[in-house]
Parts: sequence; C-alpha cells; structure tokens
Amino acid sequence: MPFHISLDGHTDLAARIYRQLRDGILDGRLRDGERLPPTRELARELDVSRNTVAVAYERLTAEGFLDSHVGRGTFVSPGFVARSKRAAPAGTGVRPVARWSSLPDPLGDDRPAFDFRVGAPDPALFPLQTWRRLVSQALRPSLLPPSGYADPAGLEALRVAIARHIGAARSVRTGAEDVLVTQGAQQALDLIGRILIEPGTRVAVEDPGYPPAERLFTAHGARIAKVPVDAEGLDVTALAKGTRLIYTTPSHQFPLGTPMSLARRTALLAWAERNDAVIIEDDYDSEYRFSDRPLEPLQSLDHDGRVLYVGSFSKTLLPLLRLGFLVAPASLRPALRQAKQLTDWHGDLVTQSALASFIDEGLLARHVRKATREYSARRDRILAFVRDELRDSLEVVPSSAGLHLCAPVTPHATVTVDSAVAEAARAGVAVESLSTYGGTRGGLVIGYGLVGSDRVDEGLARLGEYVSAARMS
Repeated sequence: MPFHISLDGHTDLAARIYRQLRDGILDGRLRDGERLPPTRELARELDVSRNTVAVAYERLTAEGFLDSHVGRGTFVSPGFVARSKRAAPAGTGVRPVARWSSLPDPLGDDRPAFDFRVGAPDPALFPLQTWRRLVSQALRPSLLPPSGYADPAGLEALRVAIARHIGAARSVRTGAEDVLVTQGAQQALDLIGRILIEPGTRVAVEDPGYPPAERLFTAHGARIAKVPVDAEGLDVTALAKGTRLIYTTPSHQFPLGTPMSLARRTALLAWAERNDAVIIEDDYDSEYRFSDRPLEPLQSLDHDGRVLYVGSFSKTLLPLLRLGFLVAPASLRPALRQAKQLTDWHGDLVTQSALASFIDEGLLARHVRKATREYSARRDRILAFVRDELRDSLEVVPSSAGLHLCAPVTPHATVTVDSAVAEAARAGVAVESLSTYGGTRGGLVIGYGLVGSDRVDEGLARLGEYVSAARMS
C-alpha cells in the first residue's frame, strides 16, 4: 500500500490509524476498491499490536469506509467518497409556504476584530470549570427517569430554583408548577405562538423592537401590528382593537433600553383586560443592572392572568446552553406542556440539572455580580466616548441595564449611520444600525458583551472615525 501512516507522538494508536486511513479515503489518496494490507502485516510494519490495527479497521468498516471479505481481504468501499459528498436533490419544484420565503437567513458565525454587536455575553466571563463540575455531578444514574423520558415542563429541581430566583430577583409571583423550562426565550415564544396564534391573528410588537420575535410570530401566520415606543415604553393608545397578543420588553426595552413607566404598565394591563388580549412580557437583559432597582414586572401587577413572563439564561450564562423559561397562568399551562412535548419533549436534563445546582449554590448570583462589574466598566467607557467624541452626531438613550447602549442621531446631525456601519464592518468593526430594528429614527446600537475590555478603546476610536467620515460626507 503506497500510503504512509505516522504514529509519532501519539498514545491512542488505533484512533491515529483510523483517522489517517479515513482521511486518505476522503481525499483520494486511497482509491475506490483498493486493497488494504492484512491486519497482521500492517501491525508488523507499524510495530504495533495486531489488535490495534483491527480496532481501526473495524471502525472504518462499521462507518462504511471499508468492505471486509473473509478469505479475500479488506478493501476501500467502492464509491464511498462519491456517496458521502453528493448533494441532496435540488427539489426545484418544492417550495415552503410563502411566509417562510420572506424571512432572512439565520446569522452566521463571523468573528470581527472589534465586536460591538448586541445580544450575547462575553464567553470569557463564563465560569467554565465550575460548570464542568456541575455537569459531571449531573451525569449520575439517579437523574435518569425510569421511562427514559421526563416531564415536558422540565426538571423539577430547576423549576423550583427558577421560581425562587426570579421571585427574589425580579418579584415575579410564581411557584415551580407555574414554570416551564425552554430552550431559550425563543422557544418560549414559539410555544406561545403554537397555542395562541392562528392564521390571521393580530399580534402587536414594539417599533423599534426585537426582530426574532416578530419573525417567529409571522412564521406562525400572525398579522403583525407595529406599535410605536416613546420615553415611557409601548404606546398603549396606539393598540388596535382586535389585537389578540401583545409582545413587549418593559424592563429594558429592546433596542432603546428605556423601562416602561408604571403608569404605562397599568394602562397596558387594563387595555388587555378590556380587549381580551394576552401580554407576553419578555424580561430582556434585566439581570445586569447598573443603578436603580427595576420597576415591578407586569406579571406581578397582573391580577387577571393575562401575562406570560418569558426569561432566558442566554445573556447571563451562554447562548449555547439554550436555557430559558416561561411563567404562565394556570389556564394555559396544559396546552403549553403539550406543545413542549410535541416540540422536543423535555430538553437536555443534564444541563438543566447543572443549572439547578448553579442557582442553588448561589453561583448564578455571584456570576451576575462579577459580570456586572465588568460590563459596567465597558459601558462607562462607551458612554463617555459617545458623549465626548460623537456628541455632534449621536445622543445616548438613558438606560440602567442590559448589554448594549442605544445612540440615536441627534436632531440636527447630518450623519449617514448606515454608511458608517457598512464601512466599519469592512474594517473589522461590527456595530448595528438602529434602523435594523424599525422605528423612524436612525442611530447606533452598541453592544459591550462581546468586545473584550482590552479592545474597547481601540474599537471605539475606529468606529468614531467612520461616524465622523459619514457626517462630513
């Protein structure tokens, strides 16, 4: 066999032999139908045990790379590479329903040098070693349910921990029986859509607002009604009769960052009761607070059972964990549990168990305090830069929480924000335009979750150059 295998510096010899033979088949150095040496011969050549080679051959055979024939030998499976690399049929005559064709592609995974995008925490702040310990503890026989499946609402220990946590931190009125564990806030919104939205249902969203929620409701067939947001939050007087569902981010309006006033919260609850509507309260970015305590959530002010409270651990921990929750009134819980079971049954119990321990041991509260100090320092530097260096172009919306700042264009500025955003992106400085989220006013939405403290100042300086250039042009 004119194919060289190197085992220098490797202890798992069978795995090394497997990988080199697999790669040789995939890149064409080992041809279709080519005969491989017998295990005894290759073992002698490589100075390893015959069993080591046999293990590698057996794995390759099981995965379809090799064909083994007693008395004839072992061969590269004919046509394996062609079969493994061929594309699925184009299906040019098959189309999704129209509403799916109009939705944008999901985000990619590019990594700009200076990342001021919103919606994600700093992975470097995540307590990885602690989390690894908790996951290891969770992988125990007692966690496994007798039937192999578990409660669609999620692990009871986590529901108890979440109820206690949001009760203390956010004054949410809830018990474990009210909590449904989800794969992030987005799945919570999807479950709500499944049980409350029919084709043509009118759903009100904030403008500017959170695009993923609007897209999800659209995908369920909703008629979207955009409602303007002012300094007090969603304009209740602009809600149209016949609205069935109202999506709002009252604690930290996305993307502006302002909280909904108490008077506006009261008015929204009264409107929902008069018009038989349901309110989705997305407690977006509420964990990280830099000054005053937030107002009471809508859920705690609701006496009629019309508020569905949605939260997520994606911003406090990591998005890849896909952990969120939904607090629902009793009248909707059976349908939500059924929808959850039909969607993914119960999610990842190991991760849920680790999070329950993370909360119970006080580690979540400790992590939030530590991360808040770090984010506060980044936020202060961005705030000072915009107010000092870009005051002729941008003004900052007052905000005391979250992982981003919103900076609309000043009333008399002549800066072309979208042009500045595009030019900055080409130079490796990622920032988002306020126009991406709707509304009538241009500006920047500047995140500080992903840009490291050691890169904030240089990134801001480069961003300022592009904003200044856009103003001058």
